[in-house]
Amino acid sequence: MDITSVTSYRPACARQDLRLAAGETFLAGGTWLMSEPQPGTTGFVDLTTMGWPALELTREGLRIGATCTIAHLVAWAEGRVEPRVPAAWAAASVIPDAANALLASFKIWNTATVGGNVCRSFAAGAMISLAVALDGTAEVWTAGGGKYTLPVADLITANGENSLRRGEVLRAVDLPEHALRSRVLLRKIALAEHGRSGAVVTGRVDVDGECVVTVTAATERPVVFRFPQVPDAALLAEVIEGAPGYYGDALGAADWRRAVSVVLAERIRGELAAEEAAA
Repeated sequence: MDITSVTSYRPACARQDLRLAAGETFLAGGTWLMSEPQPGTTGFVDLTTMGWPALELTREGLRIGATCTIAHLVAWAEGRVEPRVPAAWAAASVIPDAANALLASFKIWNTATVGGNVCRSFAAGAMISLAVALDGTAEVWTAGGGKYTLPVADLITANGENSLRRGEVLRAVDLPEHALRSRVLLRKIALAEHGRSGAVVTGRVDVDGECVVTVTAATERPVVFRFPQVPDAALLAEVIEGAPGYYGDALGAADWRRAVSVVLAERIRGELAAEEAAA
């Protein structure tokens, strides 16, 4: 749609260009910004011109630039773009599953960015589900020229809200190698076949046997549970049912979200336990 209040646009090419003037806001893919009126916004500062690499293999794991498109991330996971996925990074296979949890067509994937999905911070944000499942950390650039990091799970504070202050920019999401080497499963459910996710549950077993189960979309902010090994059915059901923040809206009642999260978690637990037994 036309954002009639916007009267200025400028590309950011260096750190100093990220200083926001009154009425300005950051623009990446813009798929949400362009979807509804933005009262009070008079200018866009384009982050895509900063030249950040989309993906980098580091000594610590995978760095996803905030302006990396979802399409590019999926193409990397499927082996269609460089750099090649290391053979040991089995968890990369969950990336297309996470992308398909978006209420968006593949056309949107070519514009929507990983950072934009995280920063919009909707409970059903699929890149949030992915990052939280793999212990992702966010690198944030501050308005004063500094930077800090925090877990993506802690960046999200409520449905559609996060801890970023005005002028702060998400620079990248880092996924650690230990999580990328794990076995990961993602399961989702929605009231409509192609509707927004009502619940997304992931389960991960690391090389050392630790099991991590996350709930997103069903709760207002990500919930993460860690176990020394794959838990038994009773323990998992207890913690998932007791997770904080289940909410209700037109796309699902809170008690429904809670109930289906328990079911999805048990399906994942059963598959992970079977794989452990067969290993």
